[in-house]
Amino acid sequence: MRILVVDDEQLLVKGLKFNLENEGYQVDTCFDGESGLEMAGKVSYDLILLDIMMPKMDGLEVCMRIRQSSTVPIIMLTAKDDDTDKLIGFEYGADDYVTKPFNVLELKARIRALSRRSAMQSASEDKPSQISAGHIAIDTERRSAFSGEREVDLTVKEFDLMELLMRNPGKVYSREALLDLVWGYDYQGDIRTVDVHIRRVREKLEEDPANPEFIFTKWGVGYYFKS
Repeated sequence: MRILVVDDEQLLVKGLKFNLENEGYQVDTCFDGESGLEMAGKVSYDLILLDIMMPKMDGLEVCMRIRQSSTVPIIMLTAKDDDTDKLIGFEYGADDYVTKPFNVLELKARIRALSRRSAMQSASEDKPSQISAGHIAIDTERRSAFSGEREVDLTVKEFDLMELLMRNPGKVYSREALLDLVWGYDYQGDIRTVDVHIRRVREKLEEDPANPEFIFTKWGVGYYFKS
């Protein structure tokens, strides 16, 4: 995985490069917005860490210009802890936001989560929008679900959960993995919310929720979809 770090704080950049390379990432660096934009246009990066306040061109402008031709995941770095600034960053195309000073372990977690979601999205784009197994079917473009001929109303998270499981039949996901992939790394709620959602989708999609045909529990491990 190749990462571009764009920030005018050279000591910070040096530390980030050291820590990320220790994780096995390939890291390129630069110290102003114009150089960052130029490098982003020349090299195919898997993720970009982009400071907002920089010389020559600020990070928001760089982010907006990158978004004109690329969907590369972008994490904004900023010294400001203001919700308005965060919303502006998202409007310009940022995927995530980290406020300085930050814990490098948190940043690494955000990088891993964002790269996984990006990989899942890319994989989904190459796969059919309609997935079915027995009497259960979902349409990812319409975000609709069916049990036999009956259309079923699923919440956003219920649908995301079913899409993940149905696209990966037989793969067992722990509760922690499902929280990370479906709810996001920063979810602060009870881990048992996964159990609740599994119970609900069984009630909505399985013919006999007490004896499921497709949505199974691997006791002591997690959940999986049996095709």
